[in-house]
Amino acid sequence: MDHGFLIYEIIDDGEIADLVGSPVDRLLRIRSLPFRDGEIHFNMVIFVLSVRSVFKRFDCLIWFCFFDQLFYESFDESFDGRWIVSDKSDYSGVWKHAKSEGHEDYGLLVSEKAKKYAIVKDLDKPITLKDGTIVLQYEVRLQNGLECGGAYIKYLRPQEAGWTTKEFDNESPYSIMFGPDKCGSTNKVHFILKHKNPKTGEYVEHHLKFPPSVPYDKLSHVYTAIIKPDNELRILIDGEEKKKANFLSADDFEPALIPSKTIPDPDDKKPEDWDERAKIPDADAVKPDDWDEDAPMEIEDEEAVKPEGWLDDEPEEIDDPEATKPEDWDDEEDGEWEAPKIDNPKCEAGPGCGEWKRPTKRNPAYKGKWHAPMIDNPNYKGIWKPQEIPNPAYFELEKPDFEPIAALGIEIWTMQDGILFDNVLIADDEKVAESYREKTWKPKFDVEKEKQKEEDAAGGVSEGLSGFHKKVFDVLYKVVDIPFLEAYKIKIIDVIEKAEKQPNLTIGVLVSIVVVFVTVIFRILFGGKKPAAAPVPKPETKKDSAPAEAEGSSGGEKEEEKEKEDAAAPRPRRSRRET
Repeated sequence: MDHGFLIYEIIDDGEIADLVGSPVDRLLRIRSLPFRDGEIHFNMVIFVLSVRSVFKRFDCLIWFCFFDQLFYESFDESFDGRWIVSDKSDYSGVWKHAKSEGHEDYGLLVSEKAKKYAIVKDLDKPITLKDGTIVLQYEVRLQNGLECGGAYIKYLRPQEAGWTTKEFDNESPYSIMFGPDKCGSTNKVHFILKHKNPKTGEYVEHHLKFPPSVPYDKLSHVYTAIIKPDNELRILIDGEEKKKANFLSADDFEPALIPSKTIPDPDDKKPEDWDERAKIPDADAVKPDDWDEDAPMEIEDEEAVKPEGWLDDEPEEIDDPEATKPEDWDDEEDGEWEAPKIDNPKCEAGPGCGEWKRPTKRNPAYKGKWHAPMIDNPNYKGIWKPQEIPNPAYFELEKPDFEPIAALGIEIWTMQDGILFDNVLIADDEKVAESYREKTWKPKFDVEKEKQKEEDAAGGVSEGLSGFHKKVFDVLYKVVDIPFLEAYKIKIIDVIEKAEKQPNLTIGVLVSIVVVFVTVIFRILFGGKKPAAAPVPKPETKKDSAPAEAEGSSGGEKEEEKEKEDAAAPRPRRSRRET
């Protein structure tokens, strides 16, 4: 990488005067770019001071110091020997050193579909997160999209925590997990902190609440997590802030880093005489004498008259006159062949065929089963809850006790190939991360964005409409996380993902989700329609229950069993309607 200097900040005079103990007119802080890829190193900072007073014979004083520990990996060179692939048999996915499509820039590529992948990079020296700002940043390009899979990085604890490079897997202890993950109803940029409870010694996963969604396109995107010493966390996508949180806020992490002071007493039991029923049937109520519980819900319409021209002697279906017996039909194995049935054309021309029966209508005398009206329960005590006791796991915390980062690991299971990781950075200054975004990510993104515009224009999609699509999908993924839509979440996510593949459906999808949204609110406010009486279920046969049992079992084993059953089973009898 080039060693050129980048001027990026002018600091206030007073700030430096206090630092060096002399009057300062101006200070330019100049930061170098990294000297080598894939190593922790120091950036060199040059302070140029114009000095007054005793240094009259000097125009300036140049001060050198070293600053800002970093880790940086550009993947410009092969990762062999520097990144270690896990020896665990589960992780059979092949990593490749490959170019990003349309660029000369190399990255770490997920090369196969439906595989598990695991690779790790040991740092020369663990990085502490307890003092000052820490920035985690890397690029990902989903070249073939992402329907189901992860593209996150695990920032691993030292190996003294109980793991080895060659045995790296999903159980290897990490300090932070950060990055995109998308599958089914999951669509989020994870930020998970594993924090040790000082009272219990247990490490607990604390998930960022309402994280940003994963960009749906196939462009290069850069993900940044900024951890500040004042407990603030900022998540950026492409340099734009998407989420701000506080590590100690229960509103921002689930579960909260600081446990509740009290917990329900696990030994407390509900008294036997505790009545939780707010309403009870009126014991004094009596069923009215004219209430007929046996009256049917529907009765025949006595006023109905058979339509003129009704064909009583014509069947509703007839044998298909054009059907012929298949040449391979075997009467011994398949039974006697019968022509398939078709609708009787005479019935279509007339008012109807077959035996005429009067239609039914609602019975005005129907009242259903009588129930005593509900009244307030005089013994009602409310919903019982166990008493609260002091939480033995409670502790107070001024700032998180971050574990040091000793290695970086990518451990994912994905259904898509073409996932490209690039420009992995750890820095202790936001300006460093910003300079990398400008130098490494933005030029590629601009090229890809321009190419996408050209493709959209060729396909008849305007730039404004394309931008509108992106904003709509971003909003929809946030809307679907609203708690009272939980019952509809998977279906809505499925509709959104289909619309992402067919942008012309965006408006229709938006209208559909708005309708669902309004319907749910209407039901909450006004209640749903009283359900009709459920029909008496037919007894399930053994044939019907088999698929249900298979569906609940492990896929691979059941598929093998099914293949064996299919091979051993006799040739099934074909229905005449299957010919």
